[in-house]
Amino acid sequence: MGNLVDTLWQVHNDPAGGHEQALSGLEIEFDEGQSIQTQLLARWLDQGESIGGWKIGMTSGASRNAMGDGVRPFGYVLVSRVIGSGDTLDLSVLHRGQVENELCFLMSSELGAGADRESAKAAVAGLVPAFEVNQKRLPSDVSAGVRVADDLSNWGIVVGQESPVHDNLADLTVTLSGADGVIESIASNGHIDDHYESLAILARRLADYGFSLQPGQYVITGAYGKTPFAPGTYQGHFDQGIGDVEISLI
Repeated sequence: MGNLVDTLWQVHNDPAGGHEQALSGLEIEFDEGQSIQTQLLARWLDQGESIGGWKIGMTSGASRNAMGDGVRPFGYVLVSRVIGSGDTLDLSVLHRGQVENELCFLMSSELGAGADRESAKAAVAGLVPAFEVNQKRLPSDVSAGVRVADDLSNWGIVVGQESPVHDNLADLTVTLSGADGVIESIASNGHIDDHYESLAILARRLADYGFSLQPGQYVITGAYGKTPFAPGTYQGHFDQGIGDVEISLI
């Protein structure tokens, strides 16, 4: 599938260039997509990039189990795409997509094969209010495997200040706001997988491909509110003292 890696590389580097039309109607299996994604990551690493963190997909809302019951693919986050709260992003670079509130975890120690909920929680340095910035790069008619290969639409993340680890995240409520007020306010209970279980699943899945969660990396674990790209400033508020995150799109 070298041609697919080449095409995805073009799409990631020039999302407005129309290269994605070569992918229209393409179908590949989920595991093949995950493997191709790691080849795409290898190209970024060869260019001098490094891994800033990871995401676990299909954990929340309407996307939960969308690729199959219990199927939880991973995606990578480049260190150059870890953006600080209060920063500004240019829509001409982002092309099209959306921002999503996501609870982020800052890792304190390595986590890999054999991870379970308790070891995952013990490996976390702190909780971080965050946005995922998703870039819509693909035609609408590609298979789920292609979406995995495309890094699950990730462009980057926006991170706020770290807060202490605690265990009652099922009671967490997250609110997304813009210039006109609240866009969505969503409670964890019934909406999203257990966050520490998600970390453990992610670590075990990464180990299958020769990776592990490393100290200092960020992990995003599923969307709460989301809004399409439009000029403006967006805030995410995470209760239970976790804090706030903000990004401006121009």
